Amino acid sequence: MRAAPARHPPPWTADYPADVSTTPASERAAAAISTGGAAELPKAAAEPASGWAQSTVVVTAGRPPREQGAPVNPPVVLSSTYVSAGVPGPGDRVYARYGTETWEPLEEALAALEGAARPGLIFASGMAAVAAVMSLVPHGGRIVMPRHTYQVALQHARELTRRSAITVDLVDVADTDAVLAALSAGPRPDLLWLESPTNPMLEVADLAALATAGRAAGAIVAVDNTFATPLGQRPLALGAHVVVHSVTKYLAGHSDVVLGAVLVDDANLADQLSAYRGTHGAIAGPWEAWLALRGLRTLALRVHRSATTAQQLAERLSSHADVLEVRYPGLPGDPGHDRAASQMTGFGSVIALRPRGGLDAAEALASAVRLWVPATSLGGVESSLERRRRFSTESPTVPEDLVRLSVGIEDLEDLWSDLDQALRAVQR
Repeated sequence: MRAAPARHPPPWTADYPADVSTTPASERAAAAISTGGAAELPKAAAEPASGWAQSTVVVTAGRPPREQGAPVNPPVVLSSTYVSAGVPGPGDRVYARYGTETWEPLEEALAALEGAARPGLIFASGMAAVAAVMSLVPHGGRIVMPRHTYQVALQHARELTRRSAITVDLVDVADTDAVLAALSAGPRPDLLWLESPTNPMLEVADLAALATAGRAAGAIVAVDNTFATPLGQRPLALGAHVVVHSVTKYLAGHSDVVLGAVLVDDANLADQLSAYRGTHGAIAGPWEAWLALRGLRTLALRVHRSATTAQQLAERLSSHADVLEVRYPGLPGDPGHDRAASQMTGFGSVIALRPRGGLDAAEALASAVRLWVPATSLGGVESSLERRRRFSTESPTVPEDLVRLSVGIEDLEDLWSDLDQALRAVQR
């Protein structure tokens, strides 16, 4: 049996040309259909280019070719190594650290959703994906990134300042002029790291303007799209070079998988990131990849439900007597509302609030809820909350009393009743 083509060449094929097909995925799938003695099956499109909605693509992308008697879902292949003799060439499977057929359906589905020209790269975790992208910055290089972004990404960047003499300049990503000034000040930036909406402050960046400026400054532009998901915005279309996801969150969606992903269009970047993944061992397990793809199938339903509920909760919280401040881009009075309305499809499912009573009230809130889960992470079917500054690595400019809410898919009134009683209880 012929080995399946390797989309990202392993190290031993460095001298071979990149294996890039110019045939659309829908045509490749159709060409694989066997019609010997059986009626021809209808063609299956697998990318947004088919004209199908994103909510359809989450269901159709990454499926096996339509052949008579073929499975609807891709199988899990549990093999660490492959039969291989002689000098490996492009397309040869040799060892699962460099590529396995169980990764590929998820990588193809994520590329279809983000509009990437190449299959994605899945990693062992979101932070493994972050570290891979930051590895593109050379020793002594420079990163410009938000002062409010995922706190472990900030922690990793700080580590790079000690280990690799990298300079990290933190900016208010919602202040476009401030970011532009940082890009033009000092040495040429090697990486412009963006996140919008930001974690946990929910600031909204002008991604198109910043991507254009980052490219002009000579930086690789990377966007963490975990909060928005590909259904909310597609950073590659706005000018980014790289998109990063914590697949753990909304894409997998059930709080049972730890996984990350990187999406790029550029072949050179893809090869560098693939080589990093293989040599550093930051790989996904086959079961995790399969579970994430299964979770992805309901992404559109989950995001629609949770975002609709989040909008209504944010509106109610904004007039609650025991809440001092609410941040949610869907509120007309939120500082990021107008930008989010023009840049995003929907406003996401994360809310930030500050309860009356300060740090003590914020901390007590986690113990007072009965339905909401006091837990870190987000994007699961269950609603959760936490005080973010409980972590010493969180940005010091995040208020001590800020509570981040991840809205799940439970009944709106049940969620509101629990949150309302908890807010009242911590004031007693």
